[in-house]
Amino acid sequence: MAHATWDRARQWLVRLVRRLPVRAIMRRRIKFDEDGLITLQDPVFLRSERFVRAYSAGASTGSWGGMSVRWRAHVACWAATQALRVHGDFIECGVNKGGMSRVVADFVDFNQTGRSFYLLDTFDGLDEELLSEKERANTGKWNYDPCYEAVTATFADLKQAKIIRGRVPDTLPQVETEAVAYLSIDMNCTAPEIAAFRHFWPKLSVGGVVLLDDYGWEGHEEQRAAFDSIAEDLNVAILCLPQDKG
Repeated sequence: MAHATWDRARQWLVRLVRRLPVRAIMRRRIKFDEDGLITLQDPVFLRSERFVRAYSAGASTGSWGGMSVRWRAHVACWAATQALRVHGDFIECGVNKGGMSRVVADFVDFNQTGRSFYLLDTFDGLDEELLSEKERANTGKWNYDPCYEAVTATFADLKQAKIIRGRVPDTLPQVETEAVAYLSIDMNCTAPEIAAFRHFWPKLSVGGVVLLDDYGWEGHEEQRAAFDSIAEDLNVAILCLPQDKG
């Protein structure tokens, strides 16, 4: 009888604990809570003047609609730093207002690298003709303003910035490089993302880095499935990160 009573009490306690908000319990220990990531780990990069300065430059473009994407930017800065170890240029497909590419350029002091930074976008939002049926149904959640002139001004001081306006894949041949060290893909649309990846993969230097911004995010299942298929064919692995990058 006593055992049965204790067992019921234990079950009640387990149900109670499961109902308690974990965030409230751990609040005093949480070190970072932004952009889909809650962690107890210390975000030491936030104490880096170099990072803070670069992130501020990116945020000033108004790219993220008031969101804070600092850990995501930290990942991009790490990737860019790794890319400097190998031969090749930098490419971003899906620039919008240029926030993330501005962060990266400032963080690595791109003007001193002697490389080109290719920035590809329509600079006017998604191209309806390239969207799948499911993607077309979800386009209402994306709000894009025409931003070509703003991006041109943002990168006026970047001597080797090559701003290419138009839709991918049509503009891919305008990227005049035979070696790629850093490739960022963030077009919120499967067809151009896969086209860009297939175009640049053969040019990726050994040790080069590819960032897939939407890989793990809800609503981007078609993109993830397409990249998983390519990764399997190429016998490479995609690392999924908490902030939705791969």
